[in-house]
Amino acid sequence: MSEPYRSRVYTDRPDYADFDSPEKFQAILGIIMTRLRQHPKAICSYSGGADSDILIDLIEQARDIVPSLPKVKYVFFNTGLEMKATKDHVKATAEKYGVEIEEVRPKVNIVQVTRKYGVPFVSKIMSGGLDEWQKKGVPLSIADEYEQAEDKIAKRAELKERYPRCESLINFLCCCNAKGEPRPNIQLVINSSKYMRDFIAEYPPDFKISAKCCDYCKKQVAHSVQKGYEMVITGERRDEGGMRSVPRSGDLNKTMCFTETADGSYRLRPLYYVSDADKAWYKDYFGIRYSDAYEVYGLKRTGCCGCPISYRAVDDLELIGKYEPNVVKAAWNIFGDSYRYRQQYNAYKAQRMEEEDQVPGQMRLEAYLNAMKEMTG
Repeated sequence: MSEPYRSRVYTDRPDYADFDSPEKFQAILGIIMTRLRQHPKAICSYSGGADSDILIDLIEQARDIVPSLPKVKYVFFNTGLEMKATKDHVKATAEKYGVEIEEVRPKVNIVQVTRKYGVPFVSKIMSGGLDEWQKKGVPLSIADEYEQAEDKIAKRAELKERYPRCESLINFLCCCNAKGEPRPNIQLVINSSKYMRDFIAEYPPDFKISAKCCDYCKKQVAHSVQKGYEMVITGERRDEGGMRSVPRSGDLNKTMCFTETADGSYRLRPLYYVSDADKAWYKDYFGIRYSDAYEVYGLKRTGCCGCPISYRAVDDLELIGKYEPNVVKAAWNIFGDSYRYRQQYNAYKAQRMEEEDQVPGQMRLEAYLNAMKEMTG
C-alpha cells in the first residue's frame, strides 16, 4: 500500500514536535530565547484564552531566565463583543507578570460590519465561498455540469469563459482546482461540509453570509498595530485544525514554528507543535489558572465570543448565559440568523446520513448477515 499523503505540516516537522511534554517545552523555551535575541522588536497577540496563557507564561519564563532579553509588546484585540471574564482575565494577567497588555479596538465595530457584509457560517472558507456566491449569482447547477462532463478540464475552462472573474467561486462550487482537476476532499471547496451544496439549493439562506467581521475587527487591526515590529508572536497550534493546520503560501521557511513572510518580517508560533495533552501537562505542572470562562463557566475554547464558526457556539452561549446574560443577548442579536441556519443544516445533514444508511443494498447486506447468524445458531 502507498503511504498516505502528508502535508508540509507533517513532513517538515522538527524533532522536538515528538518530544514528551517536559522536553518539548524546554525546547520551546530555547526557541523563544533565540528568536528574541535575533529579533528583539517583537509583538505578541494575547487573547485571554488558554493558549495565550501558556504562551505569555513561556515568554516571561524565558525573560526571567535571561534578564537581558527584550520586553515583548503585548496586545489584546477587543472586537466589541467580549466576555467580562475575558477582559478581567487580561487585566489580571498583566498584573501577574508585571507587563502592559494594550487593549486595541477596531475602527468599525462588529455590529456595523455584520450589518453591512453579513455573518459567518460554518467556517471562514465556507463563509467566503457563500459570500461570493450570493454576490455573483453563479448558479449551483454548474457543479452538475462539471460532474457530468467527460472532459472536466475543458468544462472548467468553458465555465471560466461563461462566468468571468469568478474563478475561485467556480472552484469552490465544482470542487476542483484552477486546472479543472477534481479536488473533492480539500478544505477550500463546498464539499468540505457534507451535503452543503444540496442544502443551500433546497434551503437558500435569506441573510447575508460573510467572514468580513474577522477581517475588520481582528486582522486589519492586527496588521495596523504590528507594523514596524520585526517579529509577531502568536499562539497558533496545529491541533486547533482548520486553516491553522495548513501551510501558508507566503511562509518561506520549512518549520511552521518560525517563518519569514514575504514582507521580510517574521512569525513565531512557539506553540505550533504543542498538543492538547502538552497543554494539560503545562497547566498542571506550573499551576496556570485560565480565565473564569474556562474555570467557572466550563468553556473548552473562547476565541471570538459567540462566533458562529464554532460548532459549539449555541451550547457555549448557554454556559455563558448563566453568568453574563447581556453578552449572550448581544451575540444572538448579531449572529442569530447563522445559529438558526446552522441548526437547520445540522438537522438536514443528520437526515441525509440516516437515509444513506438505509439504502437497499445496505438493507440487503444486513438481512443477509442476520440470516447467516440464524443459520449458524
